[in-house]
Amino acid sequence: MKDYLAKNIRNLSIIGHGSVGKTTLAEALLFSAGAIDRQGRVEDGQATMDYDSEEVKRHISLQASMAPLEWKNSKVNLVDIPGYFDFAGEQVGPLNVCEGALIVVGAVSGLDVGAEKAWSICDKTHTSRMIVITKMDQENANFDKVLNALTEKYGSHLAPIEVPIVEGGKFTGVACLLEKKAFMGEGKNLKAVDIPASVEAEVEKCHEALVEAAASADDDLMMKYLEGEELTEDEVMSGLRKGILDGTVVPVVCCSAASRVGIAKLLDNVVDLMPSPEGTVTEGTNPKTGEAVQRACSDSEPFSAHVFKTMADPFVGKLSLMKVTSGVLEGSTALYNVNAEKTEKPGTIYFLKGKQQISAQKVHAGDLCALAKLTSVATGNTLCDANNPIRFPDLDFPAPCISKAVYAKKAGEEDKIFSGLARLMEEDPTIKVEKNVETAESVLSGLGEMSIDVVAAKLASKFKVECDLRDPKIPYRESIRKPIDVQGRHKKQSGGHGQFGDVKIRFRPNEDPNDTEFHFVDSVVGGTVPRQYIPAVEKGLIDNIKHGVLAGFPVVGLTAELYDGGYHPVDSSEMAFKTAARLAFKQLTTAGPVLLEPIYHVEVDVPDANVGDIYGDISKRRGRILGSEKVGDLQRVMGEAPLSEMFKYATDLRSMTQGRGSFTMRFERYEEVPANEAKKVIEAYKAEEEDDD
Repeated sequence: MKDYLAKNIRNLSIIGHGSVGKTTLAEALLFSAGAIDRQGRVEDGQATMDYDSEEVKRHISLQASMAPLEWKNSKVNLVDIPGYFDFAGEQVGPLNVCEGALIVVGAVSGLDVGAEKAWSICDKTHTSRMIVITKMDQENANFDKVLNALTEKYGSHLAPIEVPIVEGGKFTGVACLLEKKAFMGEGKNLKAVDIPASVEAEVEKCHEALVEAAASADDDLMMKYLEGEELTEDEVMSGLRKGILDGTVVPVVCCSAASRVGIAKLLDNVVDLMPSPEGTVTEGTNPKTGEAVQRACSDSEPFSAHVFKTMADPFVGKLSLMKVTSGVLEGSTALYNVNAEKTEKPGTIYFLKGKQQISAQKVHAGDLCALAKLTSVATGNTLCDANNPIRFPDLDFPAPCISKAVYAKKAGEEDKIFSGLARLMEEDPTIKVEKNVETAESVLSGLGEMSIDVVAAKLASKFKVECDLRDPKIPYRESIRKPIDVQGRHKKQSGGHGQFGDVKIRFRPNEDPNDTEFHFVDSVVGGTVPRQYIPAVEKGLIDNIKHGVLAGFPVVGLTAELYDGGYHPVDSSEMAFKTAARLAFKQLTTAGPVLLEPIYHVEVDVPDANVGDIYGDISKRRGRILGSEKVGDLQRVMGEAPLSEMFKYATDLRSMTQGRGSFTMRFERYEEVPANEAKKVIEAYKAEEEDDD
């Protein structure tokens, strides 16, 4: 592949709903441009972009992958992004480095949640976009219906630049509004003909809307348009480009990826209309001074690059995918990782075509590439010239919202599991693994059940180690309702020195219900318990509050007052008094012991139509509603619910809102578990104890 400067580069993310045909579209674009020898099918596991073993097995994209093609003396970098919401983190990096996006909408399925979310993230990242209505070859395909739905949702932003030509029920070509010509045939084999009479009226109608959209993007053009003057083709193109660049105009095209009808014109439109990175300015900060600095996308600027994705492979090692934001990357370029404050050597530079790695000598500003084995580099890091440092903003990944406990299937393989998970976390920043010190479990968190299942599958396929996924243990607590006065007496004689310790302790709940600490009070008078043994009593109680009398959970909110006891001048010892304290603690069964559960504050963002469903669902989860407020186009419902009822909430919320809802949770406090629920927890604990025995 020859060198391309920024003005001849187009970086495009392909985004949309799951299974709408994004990967198939990418395959058709690559094949039509001659970048691949044959058009593989996702269903056959032969698509260029879906090469991971789990993608082949599941027939869906699980990670963002890239491939370049050449068209009309330009280089187009395609980044195919998964559509399933469990892998929403995969769109963050590409949409922060690609100037353009193709939002894919099915001609049968129409406007869906994935397309709506794609539009929103393009707004957030200021990404220029083009809507591609694909699958025009399918039965019941309806371009007009989809276009009307899009227009109703997004209004005057939309500018159709093509109209489909259907002959005898078959999609055979597209009528181009800009050139006022019809293009028939598949792939590169296009034949330009006059626009058929059957679509002339629709073409005229859409052309008027197109000219108005182009004029609205430029004040001078708008004045000319309002004065009744006809805009030239060049003026319309100029207005469109300007509108696409600033997001006020979104062109709409149509095609069939399977038959490749309309694909060549889509490539033409991408090159002619979508913005190049040339001259784009990226904001950052000087890590030494904290001052704002900028980098223009130009070879003449100091070198800088933004890492937007990391790929981990147990054999090849780590691959860092990046955009050269400014300057030129060569094998001799010194790379300073601002985030880690370390210098790296670039080694071999690659252009990626799916899993294929194509060696490159030089990468110009604006292009996408990959470097291997950069040990200090992580997703979101900035690489730059050490003498001209800049740090680009960190990438904002969605927080994980569903968790599973991870156990090794085979004893002794725990280290292999956590080594593999560490590598997979480098690939996907939405995956988190944390050790819960209270339950002693390792908890894997992600964006959905499928994403966690995929992690487990990758551990098996990539790192040859299998794991079990279970619902995490709830970090329950125990406390008492009423005060008690008890005695713990330990006496043992077995030849020689015996053991003797006697304590009298008053246990009571803490006066402040928000005080969850353990308090030990020494009220001994007259030396009934010698001073040297009192710390042993306290230590014995501290050891035992870790395992309560109901179900073995830590006891909180407890005060223990040692006020009396007895000792033996020969047989008493620290161990004897620790044992006596344990015997006293066991009598908390008479103090009205209760089980406490963690309560979380929950905020759920949903469309207005789903508010009632959320209210009802949180109530079913033993939760309470605190209120709601308007946040942008959504309603934010605020409530509280027990953690035990929220483990699968991410999946349930997605189902209730067709993927439109999102939520956050934070720990609030502990509350008493209702008696019927507490009984289930205690019985489960006892059953687990019996199994362990």
